[in-house]
Amino acid sequence: MTSFDYSSIKSNIIAHKVESYTYTYGTAGFRTKAELLDSVMYKVGILATLRSKKLGGATIGVMITASHNPEEDNGVKLVDPRGEMLEQSWEGYATSLANAKGGDALAEVVEEIVAANKIDTEAPAAVIYGYDTRPSCAELVKCLELGLEVSGAKATNFGLKTTPMLHYLVRCINTANTSDSYGEPTEEGYYKKLSEAFKTSVKGKSRLSPLTVDCANGVGAPKLREFLRYLPEDVLSVNIMNDDVTSLGKLNKDCGADYVKTQQRAPPGSKIAPGSRFCSYDGDADRIVYYFVDSNGTFRLLDGDKIAGLAAMFIMELVHDAGISSIKVGVVQTAYANGSSTNYLTKVLNVPVSCVSTGVKHLHHEAEKYDVGVYFEANGHGTVLFSPEALNTIKTTEAKTPAQKHAIDQLQALTELINQTVGDAISDMLLVETILTNRQWTCEEWNQAYTDLPNRLVKVVVKDRHIFKTTNAERQLVEPVGLQGEIDALVAKYANGRSFVRASGTEDAVRVYAEASTRAETDELASKVAQLVYDRAGGVGGRPLSS
Repeated sequence: MTSFDYSSIKSNIIAHKVESYTYTYGTAGFRTKAELLDSVMYKVGILATLRSKKLGGATIGVMITASHNPEEDNGVKLVDPRGEMLEQSWEGYATSLANAKGGDALAEVVEEIVAANKIDTEAPAAVIYGYDTRPSCAELVKCLELGLEVSGAKATNFGLKTTPMLHYLVRCINTANTSDSYGEPTEEGYYKKLSEAFKTSVKGKSRLSPLTVDCANGVGAPKLREFLRYLPEDVLSVNIMNDDVTSLGKLNKDCGADYVKTQQRAPPGSKIAPGSRFCSYDGDADRIVYYFVDSNGTFRLLDGDKIAGLAAMFIMELVHDAGISSIKVGVVQTAYANGSSTNYLTKVLNVPVSCVSTGVKHLHHEAEKYDVGVYFEANGHGTVLFSPEALNTIKTTEAKTPAQKHAIDQLQALTELINQTVGDAISDMLLVETILTNRQWTCEEWNQAYTDLPNRLVKVVVKDRHIFKTTNAERQLVEPVGLQGEIDALVAKYANGRSFVRASGTEDAVRVYAEASTRAETDELASKVAQLVYDRAGGVGGRPLSS
């Protein structure tokens, strides 16, 4: 089928498994139990086709993954032509389609989208899609393919991919044969681009000790192995752990970036000794955190905040050494950023810092306002964006000294090394390794930039997360009325106290973040705020919170 067929769209609709379930397209797309997603996948295929038709046949991406969520979950999100998240105004269309029950209702929503956007349904449409290692992906892909077929898209299955790889492919396809071509639209093209840039970035420097990478038993494991074929071991030595992608139940289980960040410990079984360097990906390889144990055997986490500080410091020094005064570097954070990191960036590096709501789309858009925008969530999801003007300046600046040439060459390599479409664990790992190699730093030396305030992130399972509404980049509650005042009263009792509450975007739970001067005070503050939330929201289960 090559045309848009309303009758086929209606007749092939996949019924909802649970009639009462309400779907919401959020910062992570649709994400829930995999068994509830077959009807959604079908409709996402239709939406992706409509999006492509609206944009003159530009290629749209669809990624099936649930990132750091448990294996029984799954999800799906759309990728716009330049590798960015789906335009926010279309999130409402996605939600309306997903909740349409019955063929007539679905056709009505489709007609509304077509009319509102003046879409020519006979225009061409191109969609590519990929998926992670979850056992539920195979059946969900079939549902997506049916939606693509009935809506007339030219569809290409790129198979097993990390989320960042799919974003990369979308941008490469859409910029092919243009002046801002992003790269070769193949997996090999991705590997070659990153590996060549890394070799340039560390040329002439002594190789660091081996890096151990925890791949969360997810898609990052086979893809990292493939990538390392393009890098000689004398350039980067990597040991891979948690790489079982075939055994059921292992994905993200007691491993991965989310586990390390929330539990503040290395995955069980890690043989981590002083001087060793470890990092963890999440299940779809778009997050990364580093960690080590110090000389006293104490676990130390180097999360997204630490990576942002490291990247900003290095890039600012290169810009200075290159003599390019016109390029300004900025950093974007969320409320989850540690207070000490914000202080380091603003007071020590003297770099402007913006705070935005949680969610990559918010950070990405804010980062685009800078010449070089560094954005990372504390959970390890982030990247660096170079504006077109900055890219042109780096490309055209003529060096007057060998030192300037070296700095310009390094900046040029970084623009190739960094995946500018979305956070990418492999790319971000190479960025960190580049900086540490050039500085010949250990993780302990990196960690000395500033000391994190003790912090705690806990989850309160509630009956309805939607009653929690926030303002000021999610740092203050507006509803339930009065709860923010109670939180403020608690925070005031602790030195360097800070706490905020926000509804999860992916499950019926509320996240409580707290920090204070000591670990004991932090845990106490987090527990008390969580109890307030639990009491006010009607918590689920016999206890108010879980880590």
